[in-house]
Amino acid sequence: MVSKKLDKKSYHSKNTGDFPDNILVGANKYVKVNDLRYGTNPHQPAAYYKPANKSCPIADMELLKTAKNGLSQTNLEDISYSLNIVKYFDSPACAVMKHVNPCGVAVMRGDETLRNVYKKARDCDARAAFGSVVAFNIEVDRETAEELMSTFIECVVAPSFSEEALAVFNDEEKFKLCKNLRVVKCGDISELSCFVGEEKSNEFTMKVLADGSMVMAAPLLTQMKSIKDMKPASAESKTLGKVDSKIKADRKQMEDLVAAWYINLNVRSNGVVIFKNGQTLAVGTGEQDRVGAVEQAIEKYKTKYKGVETIKGAVMSSDGFFPFPDAVEVAAKAGITAVIAPSGSLRDADVIKRANELGVALFHSPERIFSHH
Repeated sequence: MVSKKLDKKSYHSKNTGDFPDNILVGANKYVKVNDLRYGTNPHQPAAYYKPANKSCPIADMELLKTAKNGLSQTNLEDISYSLNIVKYFDSPACAVMKHVNPCGVAVMRGDETLRNVYKKARDCDARAAFGSVVAFNIEVDRETAEELMSTFIECVVAPSFSEEALAVFNDEEKFKLCKNLRVVKCGDISELSCFVGEEKSNEFTMKVLADGSMVMAAPLLTQMKSIKDMKPASAESKTLGKVDSKIKADRKQMEDLVAAWYINLNVRSNGVVIFKNGQTLAVGTGEQDRVGAVEQAIEKYKTKYKGVETIKGAVMSSDGFFPFPDAVEVAAKAGITAVIAPSGSLRDADVIKRANELGVALFHSPERIFSHH
């Protein structure tokens, strides 16, 4: 039981509640995997369940190194959201997750090493990455493990780890800062659904409201499978008539836009992702106004990004439409030259017209992807 007084020991102690071994949700039976260290906070007991008799890439994970009395709900949520990003990429990818929002994400380009991919993801916002969960979609090697251990992280999760990498993770004498690191081997993340129409019966989402009532919903997936699904923005208005996006994006920018869109699925609304050459430059998240999310992301790039890329020529995704042209104006002023966002604003035509004037290629996505996790 967690100590009654909140102190350093509270965060390492297990707070076990009285949760049943089995529960029934709709037609699905769930079995308890284990009692967690605690829920979101030390005073909240929590238990972890999985669908009975079904393979689950996260629930069937193997804890190769443990500490702090295991995983908390917070750890599990960051593991889930980070894997939910890297599942979209065929190339080696890394997501650095903190408080269920990505600090940074990178995808391998050319012949760079996995270690460099991790560094690009971390250095998008190295300050926020302190105490993060880091996920990979490929085996972690020794060099990457050494880089991971150079700063404080809570967990690392991947489909596999080399023996040399595991030796690094267990060298607590050399890497004292990360002696409490949890190393998690997940299942086959190709089993996780990516696109609308692929969802499985056990992948619905549940949100419990303050009075105990509950909302069940289909999972947040996308219809965008490739750049072929990207459509140049087009809209009509009484004053402007039909307005089409006239600025062209090159193939690399279009690939970056798709990647930014996949990442944006796991960003709390209002959310935007600035991306260039296979890496995030900044993530704007949790703002109540759209232009505020763009301003936040640009400010984070200016003050927190430690990589080598410049924002000039970068692309940006937005999880919701632009109610006014101001967000595109702010993005263009910073140097962003291609944007993807949903349609649906009363001023879509005005936004497209302004993007054309600013030299910004504007695409309309097939859906809105608000996430209120």
